[in-house]
This record gives sequence, C-alpha cells and structure tokens, in this order.
Amino acid sequence: MTPQEQANLAHLRRARDLIDRDYARPLNVPAMAAGALMSPAHFSRQFKAAYGESPYNYLMTRRIERAMALLRGGASVTDACMEVGCTSLGSFSSRFTEIVGMPPNEYRAREHSAVQAMPPCIARLRTRPARKLSRQAEQD
Repeated sequence: MTPQEQANLAHLRRARDLIDRDYARPLNVPAMAAGALMSPAHFSRQFKAAYGESPYNYLMTRRIERAMALLRGGASVTDACMEVGCTSLGSFSSRFTEIVGMPPNEYRAREHSAVQAMPPCIARLRTRPARKLSRQAEQD
C-alpha cells in the first residue's frame, strides 16, 4: 500500500468516525467529504471502495441502528425518527423497513427481552442491521 493510499484510508476513517459520532446531526456528502479532505465525488467513490457502501447508506444504517435501540427501549416511532436526525417520518419508515425487513411499529411491538439480557457489546453485534437484498438482487 502506498503512502497516499494509507493517508486516504486515514481520512476515510476520520469521515466514518464523524458519521458514527454525529449521525443525528444534518450530514450530507459534502460535509463528510470535507472531514476526509476530499472532493465529494472522490470521497463517495473511495468510501464505497473501502467500506462496501456509499457514505449516505452508511449514515442511514447508523441512524436505523440507533433507532432500533430506541424502539427496543419503548420510544415511539416518531420520537425515534426525530432523535436519530431524520426529518421525514415516511422516509424514515421506508428506510427502516428496507434495512430491517419490517416496519418500525412492528419492530417496536416485538419482544426484545433476550436483547436486554445480553451484554451491550454482544447486543450491538447481534442487532446491527444488515441491508436486505431486493428480490432482483437475490435473483442475480
């Protein structure tokens, strides 16, 4: 790995840390790219190559992950939506369903006692959302 590639990875980690830390704030690709000291287009390409998903998808996955924890704790869907930085309940519900595989109100209604009994580090791993493939992607 060249010194430039190592520097790029360090900048990408810095941007990923920004997303992980400030997921509830309004973030867009230009703001994330500024954190990585890259142009938005170059940042998007490099981020996807390094982490396997676009910066926006990574941000939304972090937001949904946090919303899942809030819903398990009894928060309303609207409160969870606003708490994680989403401004549209409809968009939040659609993205939640896409990533988790069920609507947020259904997820909230499920029994979560097993997760509450787990150590937090294990619960984070077991409940981390994974993007569900579309039927078209599954067929390919």
